[in-house]
Amino acid sequence: MKIQIMKRDGRIVPFDQNKIIDAVLAAFKEVDGDLTDYAYAKAGNIADYIQLIAEEQNDHCLNIEQIQDLVEKGLMSTKRKDVARAYITYRNERTAERNRKNSLIKTVSEKLTASNVQNQNANIDEHSFGGRMGEANEALTKQYALDYCVSQKARENHLNNRIYIHDLGAYAVGMHNCLSVPFDKILAQGFNTRQTDVRPANSINTAFQLVAVIFQLQSLQQFGGVSATHLDWTMVPYVRKSFYKHFKEGCTYLYEEPIEIEPFDDMTKISIEADDYKYFAKAYKYAMDMTQKELDQAVEGMYHNLNTLQSRSGNQLPFTSINYGTCTLAEGRMVIKALLEGSIRGVGKLHKTSIFPCGIFQYMKGVNDRPGTPNYDMYRLALESTAKRLYPNYANVDWSGNAGYDCNDPATYFSTMGCRTANGWDINGMGQTKDGRGNICPVTIILPTIAMESKEILDHGDGFVNTEEGKTQLQDYFLRNLDKAIYDAKDMLLERFEWICSQSPESAKFMYENGTMAGYIPEEGIRSALKHGTLAIGQLGLAETLQILIGCDHTEEEGMKLAKRIEQLFKDRCAEFKQQYQLNFGVYYTPAENLCYTAMKKFKEKYGVIKDVSDKEFFTNSMHVPVWKQISPFEKIDIESQLTGYSSAGCITYVELDGGVRKNIDALETIVNYAMDHDIPYFAINVPNDTCLECGFTGEFNDKCPICGSNNISRLRRVTGYLTGNYTTAFNWGKQKETEMRVKHQ
Repeated sequence: MKIQIMKRDGRIVPFDQNKIIDAVLAAFKEVDGDLTDYAYAKAGNIADYIQLIAEEQNDHCLNIEQIQDLVEKGLMSTKRKDVARAYITYRNERTAERNRKNSLIKTVSEKLTASNVQNQNANIDEHSFGGRMGEANEALTKQYALDYCVSQKARENHLNNRIYIHDLGAYAVGMHNCLSVPFDKILAQGFNTRQTDVRPANSINTAFQLVAVIFQLQSLQQFGGVSATHLDWTMVPYVRKSFYKHFKEGCTYLYEEPIEIEPFDDMTKISIEADDYKYFAKAYKYAMDMTQKELDQAVEGMYHNLNTLQSRSGNQLPFTSINYGTCTLAEGRMVIKALLEGSIRGVGKLHKTSIFPCGIFQYMKGVNDRPGTPNYDMYRLALESTAKRLYPNYANVDWSGNAGYDCNDPATYFSTMGCRTANGWDINGMGQTKDGRGNICPVTIILPTIAMESKEILDHGDGFVNTEEGKTQLQDYFLRNLDKAIYDAKDMLLERFEWICSQSPESAKFMYENGTMAGYIPEEGIRSALKHGTLAIGQLGLAETLQILIGCDHTEEEGMKLAKRIEQLFKDRCAEFKQQYQLNFGVYYTPAENLCYTAMKKFKEKYGVIKDVSDKEFFTNSMHVPVWKQISPFEKIDIESQLTGYSSAGCITYVELDGGVRKNIDALETIVNYAMDHDIPYFAINVPNDTCLECGFTGEFNDKCPICGSNNISRLRRVTGYLTGNYTTAFNWGKQKETEMRVKHQ
C-alpha cells in the first residue's frame, strides 16, 4: 500500500520525501546561509526516518502535524539545536498565520451570512445584501490595514485596547473622515461628475435638489459625515432667482396689458422686499405665494432625498448635517422657517421624524437668542421642532472656542458635522472658516486601560493604592502614562496623515476637481488641502477612569479636580503639536458609538468585572456624566460645561427630558439658554420619540399605541449626536444597554 498524507483540510495526498528534505534544508539555510554536505545528509536521514515510521503505520497514513513533530524530533537529535529552533520558530509562525487567516475567514463568513450581526453602525443594515458585502469587505480591509499600513506601535496600541484607530477599512485606502461642503461656491459655479457636468442652480428647487446630490457625491469620497455650515445664507440667491421668475410670470399673466420688466444685472443681489417689486402689488403677491410654495416643496424634497439616497454599502444613508438660524434677510428667514416646519411635519405617509439631515440651529446673541432679536421667532419654532423631533440641536455661535470669527461671514460661524465634529482655528491660513474643512482622521485613547495599567504597576496587593499617598502616586503615574499615550496618538495620526496625503487626487476626483475640500493646489498635491483639516485625539471613559484612580467620578468635587488635570494635559499637548507640526491637532470628545461596547468587552476580558468601572456593557462616552446619574438638566450642564472648553475638535452635551416638554416650550428655552450662557458649544435635547407604525402617532408610550392599540412601534433615540431607527434593533448591545439606563434629568 502506498504511503499517504492527510492534509489539514482533510485531503489525502501521496507521501513525498522531497517536501521533507526541502523543509529541513530551509531551516539549515536560515541559520547557515549556505547548504553544507552535513545539511543534505541530515535532511535525507530525517526523510528516510519519517518514511520508515509511516510504513509501520497500519493504514500507512500520517497527518501533517505528526510529520512536523517527527521533523522537530529529528533535528533536536542532531548537534545543531540552532537549526531545530529555526524550524520550530518557522512552524509556529506558520501556525499563527493559519490561525489568523482561519479567524478572518470565519469573520468574513459570519458577515456574508449575517449570522453574527453586531450593529457596529446604527445606520447600516447588516442583514441586507449591501450590508453583508460591506461588512465582509470591512473585515478584510481592517486586517489589511493592521498588517500592511500601520506601524508596529500603532498596531499594538490598537490591539491592546489602548489607542483605537477609527475606521481601519478606510485607513487601508487612505480616505479621510468628514467635511463641511462649501455650498456657496459649488452651487454658484456648478460641478463636474465622472459622467457629466452640472450647471449652477437657477432656482430654489434646483438648489435644494443639488444639495442632496452634492451631499451624496461627497460622502462617497470619505468615511464620515458631510455638512452645510450656514444653509440659510447659502439659499438666499436661489430664493431670489425663483422669486424673480415668478414675478415675471405674474407681470405677464395677471395684468390686462402685460408689463415688461427690465432685467436686473444680477437678480441675486436684489431683495425680494425691494420697492421695485412691491410697486406691482398683484405680481408681488403672486411671486411671494409661488416662491413660498416652491420653497416648501424643495425642502420637503431634500428631507425625502436625504432619507432615501442610500449611497453606501449596507443601504447606508449619507451622514448629513445642516446648520442654519442666523440669516436675518427675508429670504434667509423663509428658508429657516421652511426647514423647521419641514422637520416638524416629518417625512412619509406616517410623518416620521427625519433621521437625516441632522438639523443644527445656530444660536447667536443679538440675532435669535432673546425676545426682540430679529430671529427670535425662528428660535421658538426650533424649540417646537426639538420638542417633537429631537432636531434641531444647538450650536453656540458665540462659544469662546470660536473666538476670532467674522460676524459678517457666516462661513466662520461655529457649526458642527452632526455627531459633534468641529473645526477650530486653522493654523495654515483659513482662520475660523469652516467651509471646505473637515476632520481628517481621529484616534481615541481608551482612558480606563491606561488607568488600569498604571494601577497594576503600583498595586502590590498591600492596599497601598487605596491610601491617600497611594492615590496621589497613582494619579501622577497615570498622568505620565497618559502623556506617553497622547504622544503615541500624535505619532499614529501623523502616520495616517502622511498615508492619506500620499493618495492620488484621482482617488477622490469629485472632491479635488470641484474644490469641495478647500485649498487644493494641484502642483503641491493633496496635502495643500488636507493641511487645513483637523487631526483629532479623542478619549473614552473619563468617568470610569476616575473611579479606578480615586473611587468617584467628576460629579464630585475631587473627581472634577482630577478630570480638569486630565483634560488640560490633552489640551496642552494638542496646542504644542499644532505649533510643532503646523497641523491642526485638536482634543476630540469621541462619539464612540460602537467603541463604547467593543472597548468594554476587551477591558473585561483582561481585567474582569470591576464595580463602577466594568460592571456594565459599555464605557461612558468621552467625558460625559454617566447616563444613570440622577441629576437635573442644569446640574448636568454645570458639570459638563467645566470640561467642554478643553475640546477644539468637537464635543456635545445633551440632557434627557420626558415627553411633557412638548407642552412647555418655555421650559425648553430656559434649558437651552442656560447651556448657551454656560459656554456649551454644542447642545442637544433627548426626548422620547416613539412612533406607531400603524396610525403614525408620535409621543411617549409603553407597550402599545394609546391611539389605536397597536404594538408595532418604532422607538427612535439619539445614538451619539445623530438619530437612527428603532434603537432596539439598530443599536449594538452596549448602546442598547446604555439607552435603557438613561435617566430623565428633572
